[in-house]
Order: sequence, then C-alpha cells, then structure tokens
Amino acid sequence: MTIVLTEAGSTELVDAKASGEDLWLTAAAAARASGWSLKPEGLCQGAVCIPVPRTEAQNFVRDDAVNLAAFWRLMGHPVVHDAAGATWMLGTGAASRARALQSLEAPDFRLPDLAGAMHALSDYRGQRVLLTTWSSW
Repeated sequence: MTIVLTEAGSTELVDAKASGEDLWLTAAAAARASGWSLKPEGLCQGAVCIPVPRTEAQNFVRDDAVNLAAFWRLMGHPVVHDAAGATWMLGTGAASRARALQSLEAPDFRLPDLAGAMHALSDYRGQRVLLTTWSSW
C-alpha cells in the first residue's frame, strides 16, 4: 500500500511502485492521486499540459505507467517520501504559493468543530472570518 498526499487530500494506492526517487503509477492511479491525466501531449490538468521531455521520455512514461514524482519535480514542485517509499508528499512549489498569497484569499480547507461537524472555509465566503493559527515549531 502506498499513500500519496497532496493539498487536495490523500489517496491510497495498491498498484504504485516506488524506486528511489521515482513513483510509478498507472495513468488512472496518477489521475486519481493528483488530478493530472496522461494524454498524448503530456501530463495534463484542464488546459495545462506538461510535455514529456523527449530526451528523457523513459524516465517519465513507460507503457501505461507514469512517474508522477518526476513530473512533479519537472513542474518545480517539491516531492518527499519516507525511507520505505510507502508515503509520498507532492507539494506545491514556491511560485504557485507566491501567486496565491498575492490574491490575499485563503485556500479552502475543511476542519471539524468540537462536536465533530465538518466546516469548510468556502462555506463562509462573502462573510468576515477571523482565522487564527498556531504551530508548535
């Protein structure tokens, strides 16, 4: 079992193959874990496509397998994993975060209240909301 974590959530995959810094997934599993689909023009999300580098094609795509970690790094996003390759975090790059900060709009998230009911920030769009954060580090 391999777990892939993104800002959108976590996905458990049984058919992932981790090898060093590479995370090979079927095209369907890569789409489920990341929201990016393999198409003839490359790895795509909506109208945005990242082409497969021609000189390194075997490092990115083999048959119906996609090296999601390689594509993620190609996009300038951080990739980290545990020593066993069982848990992978596909982060968002600094450039994307900088653009989001310029909008001054907090990203949507969901958290439970003390009674366990889930609340999303988007439920309160258009209203004034005070966000308080805390960290132990």
